[in-house]
Amino acid sequence: MRTIIHRWCIWHIIKKIPGKLNGYKRHIENKQEMSHVVWNSQTKESFDRNSDDFLLKYGLVDNKWLSDLCEDRHIWISIYLDHHFWAGMRSTQRSESIHSFFNKFITRNSSLIQFVKQYDNCLGSREQTERESDAADFQTVIPCATKSSIEAQFQHVYTHQKFREVQAQFRGKVNCITRLMNSALGYSVYEVGEQVSSSIFNKFTCLLFESRGILCHHALSVLSFERVTQVSPRYILEQWSKKVKRRHTHIKSSHDEPLLEPRSKRFDKLVFCLQNICEFTSESEELTAILHRAYDNVMVEMEELKEGRGHVHYLTKMPTWNPLTNFKALQGFEQENV
Repeated sequence: MRTIIHRWCIWHIIKKIPGKLNGYKRHIENKQEMSHVVWNSQTKESFDRNSDDFLLKYGLVDNKWLSDLCEDRHIWISIYLDHHFWAGMRSTQRSESIHSFFNKFITRNSSLIQFVKQYDNCLGSREQTERESDAADFQTVIPCATKSSIEAQFQHVYTHQKFREVQAQFRGKVNCITRLMNSALGYSVYEVGEQVSSSIFNKFTCLLFESRGILCHHALSVLSFERVTQVSPRYILEQWSKKVKRRHTHIKSSHDEPLLEPRSKRFDKLVFCLQNICEFTSESEELTAILHRAYDNVMVEMEELKEGRGHVHYLTKMPTWNPLTNFKALQGFEQENV
């Protein structure tokens, strides 16, 4: 699909450095400095400059492997990719990938028969883990790390796993020093310095919200500086809500509870019918418009029926993505009176 963005795995690239540069002098330093260039370049310009300096310093300008990597930097260097939303996916460590999950059940030496047998066990294990996580999200509460009302706002909505990531940013806010540089025409410019090991450095391009959907500690520092008490709903993503209904739970396995089987059958029938409808209506704009109107009317009727029966309403709507372009947009809410 044209809208899909692909990226290479940094973990695998860094892992290959010793083998690719083993024939060069100071190859151990090569790996360390290349890793520094990859992770510590804060802008595209600085990466281009640092990578050129690295190649010249170690006489690697003619190395085809490195030259090809630099040529394709837009599909593996973070600074070229972090303006895209990755929904929490990262490629920095193998343990963070799906490999670590499947390695509990199969190995590279497993036969096809073993794979088929273990596949169902994989599904059962994942379903059980998700049920336990759902129960913990609704029955337990993770205490806030600060007295911030904004942190409490995320605590109320997000799952435990995602809220822990948010909390890490609130803790990181302690090291930030915020200054208002200028304000004009409804926009404000802030300088956020971060103190680490007695040194101050500016970091304005972390793009944490754009890439992972979490407000960074730099943004939280500005909100605290401006005495903001509630963050705009546009920065609380429904993907991370504990009330989101997982759509993949309709996939069948032998571990499904008997009560869920009728629901899965209804789901399959609806999918089959809707697929035929979509194929028919996609032939013209007029037919598509008719289907949209019918869909809106049916959704209103079904929501009213569910509310009348007292059913829990699960969030299924995906939010429109609005990147964090300036900190002024964060202030569409009440501020404390000074």
